[in-house]
Order: sequence, then structure tokens, then C-alpha cells
Amino acid sequence: MTLVFAASILLGILALMMLLLVVNYGQLWFQAYWSKAPVGIMELLGMSLRKVNARTIVQAKIMAAQAGLGDITSRRLEAHYLAGGDVPRVIRALIAAQRADLDLDYDKACAIDLAGRDVLDAVQTSVNPKVIDCPDTASGKSTLSAVARNGVELKIRARVTVRTNLQQLIGGATEETIIARVGEGIITSIGSAESHFEVMEHPDTISKAVLQRGLDAQTAFQIVSIDIADIEVGENIGARLQADQAEADTRVARAKAEERRSVAIAREQEMKAATAENRARLLEAEALVPKSIGDAYRAGRIETATTGGGQPG
Repeated sequence: MTLVFAASILLGILALMMLLLVVNYGQLWFQAYWSKAPVGIMELLGMSLRKVNARTIVQAKIMAAQAGLGDITSRRLEAHYLAGGDVPRVIRALIAAQRADLDLDYDKACAIDLAGRDVLDAVQTSVNPKVIDCPDTASGKSTLSAVARNGVELKIRARVTVRTNLQQLIGGATEETIIARVGEGIITSIGSAESHFEVMEHPDTISKAVLQRGLDAQTAFQIVSIDIADIEVGENIGARLQADQAEADTRVARAKAEERRSVAIAREQEMKAATAENRARLLEAEALVPKSIGDAYRAGRIETATTGGGQPG
């Protein structure tokens, strides 16, 4: 009698547990089963124990099954969820890639997502190329400034059409690199032009020259086209530089002339001082002549003439 009672209690507990499982996961199990993406009750329980959102996994698996993405198991979806990935977005990206006949598998899509890139946006950009401004308006600049060989400044605004390169999305450079490279190519091309008139008459030559440089190498994008949206003529930088140089040369010449004048004035003053010194020496020598004569008379070295014109004694 005790064994029967214990067995009844055990069966009751099992029945209660089954009832709880059915209440909590029955709807998800039923939805997955009829969507041909079956997930076991125990799998759903395990997801809850592992702190995984079971509804997210089931809905992602249903989307994958209905789209015919192949055998993407619940375990693989769970692994990406636990790694911090966005499972629904990855599945939607795979569906979009399949419809567009792009080479993207589940593992690569998960890697792109975990790398911090928006995998769905990448697929959409690969199908529908997007346009980015060069320079980026967020940088505070509205135009690129470049100077042709004749010294005239041109202000240019370009638009770059790019599509995502899924093969280089992981580790590839971002839009900022594309904008920087395109800007550098445009400035270099204008700088090599003989005149700004050439650039304004044939702006497509700038686009062709920039495209030939392979600026999208090692980036996450492929450049489709580069279009010159606007060209404005700026200052005549060459003329201004020449004027500034002429002004600088004038100031240098004036400084040198002033230096020479100062040297001449100093030399003149030196000569005047030397003249005054020589005159003083001359006067000093003249003053010594009478004294020397007197000393000679007193010493008898000079005899005076006799009175009346006689012979000297």
C-alpha cells in the first residue's frame, strides 16, 4: 500500500512537471513543429536554464526553415546568442543574401555580427549601393580645396557610390578611409592639372583618374562610381603667393639698403674722428716747434746774426 502511494505521488509530480512544461513551452513547441522547425520540449527547458531567450531562438529557426537556409540547428543559434550576437538580424541578413544570390553563409554572417558590423545593413548595401559625401559633412567641411598648377584654387564636392564587399567586411577599412582616399586622389589630380580651366571643362577626368588608383583596396567597400557634384573657383593662390613673395623681397631689400646706409654713416663718423685726431696731432706738433727753437738757442746750437749785417760770430 505504501509503494502504491509513493508511486502515485511520483506520477503526480511527473504529471505536474509535464503540465508546467506544456504550459510554459507548449505554444513554442507547437509553433516550431508546425513550421517544420521542430524544437524539443527539453531543448526549450535547457534554453531557459542557460538564460537564453527561447522565443528568439525558435522564431529565428522558423525564419531560417521557411526561407530554406538549410540545417541551422538550435544549438548553433544558441551559441551565437550566448556570444552576444543578434540572432534575428543574422537570419534576416542570410535571407536577404540568399534572395540576392550573394555568397554569405551562416558562420561568416555570425563573424561579421560579432565583429561589431551591421550584417543586415551590409547585405542591403551590397544589393543597393549607397552614396557617401566627400568630404563628410559631419567633419564641418562642405568642400575639398585644391590648387591647379596655374595657382587657382578649386573647391569641389564629390559623391561616392559604394557597395559592401562582404569578403573584406571583417578587418576592412570603413567609410572614413574611403572618404580620405577619394579626397586625396581628387586633390592630387587637380594639383597635376595645368590649369583650372581643364578641370572645369572635363570634371570626368578627375573621376576616372581617381577610380584608376584602386582606392577601395583593403576596405569593406567597393567603389562603384565617383561623381563631381559641384565645382567652385576660389582664390588665385599663386598670384597671392607671388605678391607676398614680392613684398617679402622688398622688405629684405629695404633692410639691406638700410644696413648699407648705416655702415656708410658709421664709416663717415670714423673718418671724421680720424681727421679730428690727425688735426689734433698736427696742432700738437706745431706747438712744439717754438719750444724746440728756444731750446736750441739756449743750448747754443743756433747763433744769432750780428747787428748791422756783420758775419756771424
